Amino acid sequence: MIKVEALIRPQKLDDVKAALSELGIRGMTVSEVRGVGKQKGFTQHYRGAEYTVNLIQKAKIEVVVTDQDAPRVAQAIAQAARTGEIGDGKIFMVPVTDAIRIRTGEEGEVAIT
Repeated sequence: MIKVEALIRPQKLDDVKAALSELGIRGMTVSEVRGVGKQKGFTQHYRGAEYTVNLIQKAKIEVVVTDQDAPRVAQAIAQAARTGEIGDGKIFMVPVTDAIRIRTGEEGEVAIT
């Protein structure tokens, strides 16, 4: 099993959710996060004062899928989230050694379906 973690622009979340739904992905976790990368933030003016915002708001999507589905899921996220500008985000694929469905006690890939 693989956990696909994607950090994307918040405004692309609906597009990514639709792309994952088309692949039959039913379960995901979405979090609002802040971070900094190449985008480095921006400067704003408020009531005559200038301040720098260097932690940019992002959406973090986490999906655990089978090893075979992971490349398709990552590709679908990348295509749906891409704008071509700095700050589109990153996708990480992390091995998952086991999963347990708490309600039934099912383990392994059965627990993620």
